[in-house]
Amino acid sequence: MYRFFILSCMALTATLSACSTTKQAPDTSIKTSSVIAPAERKLAFAGDDAAPRMSGWHQLAGRTLEVSSLADLKLQDKEVILSFDDGPIPGRTDKVLAILDRFGVKGAFMMVGEMAEMHPALARRVAEDGNTIGSHTYDHADLTSLDFDAAMAEVVKGELAVTKATGTDVSFFRFPYLAESHRLCAAIAMRDLVVMDVDIDSKDYFAITPASVTQRTMDLLHKRGRGIILMHDIHKRTATMLPTLLSELESEGYKVVTLKLKKTQAPSNLVASADLVTTR
Repeated sequence: MYRFFILSCMALTATLSACSTTKQAPDTSIKTSSVIAPAERKLAFAGDDAAPRMSGWHQLAGRTLEVSSLADLKLQDKEVILSFDDGPIPGRTDKVLAILDRFGVKGAFMMVGEMAEMHPALARRVAEDGNTIGSHTYDHADLTSLDFDAAMAEVVKGELAVTKATGTDVSFFRFPYLAESHRLCAAIAMRDLVVMDVDIDSKDYFAITPASVTQRTMDLLHKRGRGIILMHDIHKRTATMLPTLLSELESEGYKVVTLKLKKTQAPSNLVASADLVTTR
């Protein structure tokens, strides 16, 4: 009897000890902005039971904003929209997607139709990940250098190519080189497309270091306080600098807004900008 009592006590002690090691209190001293996976660590995506989703470690995601006109797109202080032009391209766009997923945020991808045709699986993944889909013409032509009919043919061809590749409706449009005209803006609006403007140009297409891209972007953002950030998912330096940029945004209390199109019965002149001031 005494031996049975001793064994029972030992079993109970082991059970309590196991509970105390598996249910530790969370360490509240760790800031979410400081928790970033090292480059060699495998990211966890939906359906992956090997590790928790890393997006849960961050507080960068903001609201979803539905827009159908310029008047609808009103960002509050310390709100940004992440936009990416010229993709998709394997080895770059997929890395950008992984980083966005890590931080639990979405971007607006302005795809070149020709690129979407070449990489339809990647284009579809961008859409399936919940990002905003836009078009950027078919082959990145300067529309102001073409006659009106040729320019609109380029717009329509690009829109159709992106729609086919992604399997979803294209809701937004950005002019290549930001070269636009009032007539083209009006015609594109008649296609129920919101024309995306730019408030913060990261200049990530310049041959500069990723750190310089981050610094420039944050410096401009500090002056404006909010806005649509222009980046390009075709450049290696963009994928390299993006985790640092997002960490900086998070540590300074910024929120990333997700864009969606709000359907209207009648088309209007749809030009999206973070405020009513054109900054180019």
